[in-house]
Amino acid sequence: MDSPLIVFVHGGQHTKRCWEPTINVINSDSPQCPTLAVNLPGHGDAAGDLATLSVSDCVDEVVDQIQHQAPQRMIVVGHSMAGITQPGVAARLGAARIQRMVYVACCIPPQGKRVIDTLHMPMNLVAGLASKLTKVSKPLPKWFASWVFANGATRAQKQFVCSCLCDESTKVTVEPVDRRNYPDVPTTWVLPLQDKALSPASQRAFMQNLGRVDEVVEIDTCHNAMVSEPQALASAILAYC
Repeated sequence: MDSPLIVFVHGGQHTKRCWEPTINVINSDSPQCPTLAVNLPGHGDAAGDLATLSVSDCVDEVVDQIQHQAPQRMIVVGHSMAGITQPGVAARLGAARIQRMVYVACCIPPQGKRVIDTLHMPMNLVAGLASKLTKVSKPLPKWFASWVFANGATRAQKQFVCSCLCDESTKVTVEPVDRRNYPDVPTTWVLPLQDKALSPASQRAFMQNLGRVDEVVEIDTCHNAMVSEPQALASAILAYC
């Protein structure tokens, strides 16, 4: 049986480059496992208007890139704000093709609520101010991004995290989510225990909002576990390949 396609979806203010350390480990440890990192519309080299970006636009981009690869089965891995995109991807592709969903420190608002409704200090202050002032927000200052995304990481890892940052749509943070068509699929939650962007307590609430988590993998690291602990994250993913 062919290995499933491992699809990576980045979070807010990030591009697909953030997955490179983890993908490099997967390519080294299990070269037979195909990978696909997706840039959401308006991020990195992907076309799109951040000022008008919607969750459905993000879902369309991920699904289109997956369909282009034509895999029979896939594992969909998302980080942070990808939590509002992944359920739509699973709904579009269907449970028969999803081998596993992997949520890495994701934001999962209650049904009908918004990302901005779920955030706590300091991210609620940052996101709330940005949504009121502009349709497209600039990346966080490097000193703040290093602290909130990569606390405890090495200097080189912090520099890499900051190099992956980009402008972000504020529109998607105030768009109500809809998971009514989310299929019943096997689900892993990767919980970084030192997360300052989305606290472990918040993430446990997000797991309850999702309601389908059958495995929790705890990693003693920061929000951007795919950069700070790529071996541990790759191992958690490859366990299902």
